[in-house]
Amino acid sequence: MLNRWVPVVLVVLLAGALLTPAGFAQAPVKIGVIQPLSGPVAASGNYVRMGAEIARDWINARGGIGGRKVELVIEDNKSDPKEAASAAEKLIVRDRVPAIMGAWGSSMTLAAMPKLEEYGVPMVVETSSAASITKRGNPWIFRISPPSEMEALGLERYVAKLGVKRADFLAVNTDWGRGAVGAFGDMLKKKGAAVGAAEFMDQAATDMNAQITKIKATGGDTLFLTTAVEQITLVMKQAQEQRLGRKIITTGGSSSPTQLIKQAGAAAEGSYHILFFMPWFPEAMPDGKLAKAFVDEWNKRGHPFEGLTEGFRGHDGIATIAEAIKAARKDEPKAIRDALWKVSLMGVNGPIRFEKDGPAGKESGQSKPSIFVVQIKDGKVALPDFLAQK
Repeated sequence: MLNRWVPVVLVVLLAGALLTPAGFAQAPVKIGVIQPLSGPVAASGNYVRMGAEIARDWINARGGIGGRKVELVIEDNKSDPKEAASAAEKLIVRDRVPAIMGAWGSSMTLAAMPKLEEYGVPMVVETSSAASITKRGNPWIFRISPPSEMEALGLERYVAKLGVKRADFLAVNTDWGRGAVGAFGDMLKKKGAAVGAAEFMDQAATDMNAQITKIKATGGDTLFLTTAVEQITLVMKQAQEQRLGRKIITTGGSSSPTQLIKQAGAAAEGSYHILFFMPWFPEAMPDGKLAKAFVDEWNKRGHPFEGLTEGFRGHDGIATIAEAIKAARKDEPKAIRDALWKVSLMGVNGPIRFEKDGPAGKESGQSKPSIFVVQIKDGKVALPDFLAQK
């Protein structure tokens, strides 16, 4: 009796398989994303999200990962470290993502890191630059953005050409800002420049006149400024009103010079900016063809051009995770973590591959990103004279 039903069952199962839409049986590969989509630095976080979506769409257009589509599961950390930790736990426990990209600010990333270690899930850090992120000893962290020390070393060769003799600092009062002041201060002292005042501002502050007044009294020639583009705009305007008369150099790659030209106007004239992507000169990037394709796709989607200096981070972060999942041949956290050590790909910023950083046995991964300097001249973004002449 049982044997009589076997052919019928097989026919039913076969029919069901034929009626199943293509790809339906293949669950998507989930990748978690934690960014500040609201709060004081929301513009930057949303630009990173836009870049991540481009990477997702490009990967899926090429057939996904092993025939499976990539799905981004995005959480808003609201520019708040506590929210970042909560977002990480939600993505891991509720959504069961096997890997995460995040979390823009260093304080937010540091807050999320214990959750990664607790649950054993890797995170690619696309923006944060505090040294402690890789020095603390978390083997689930892989950073593609430069720590402040690496960024400072990138600028070291230009200190004399920039004419920096006495520098002051104004930075956001977060792990990122404090780390930048320490790293650039140490580099400048090494180069023989004097280091003056170091002033800090809350992330949501809008009036920095008191800090600028103190800096003005030091008699320095250069102001190093570390914060997000929204606050940079306010500082530049207020510095102009006070006739600060200093050379301004922004650090961290989050200045968005095009946005500064629009919003700060003449107050941004002459300022220098350390960046990790030059969308105005894509041909000058390590892979000019990829950089140009990314700029073209960004513009095609109608995204603000000024967001490109942040958006590329999202692309490179997701591309890095996808490459690791492809190499691991499964979307399992430990397998992805192990595969990240073997990743070698070309991102919009440049080559991405990880070296060990941190205490023995608990090393984090740190890539060595490309670092660039641009200047705002005559209301446009340009290469500084000492670079343009080459």
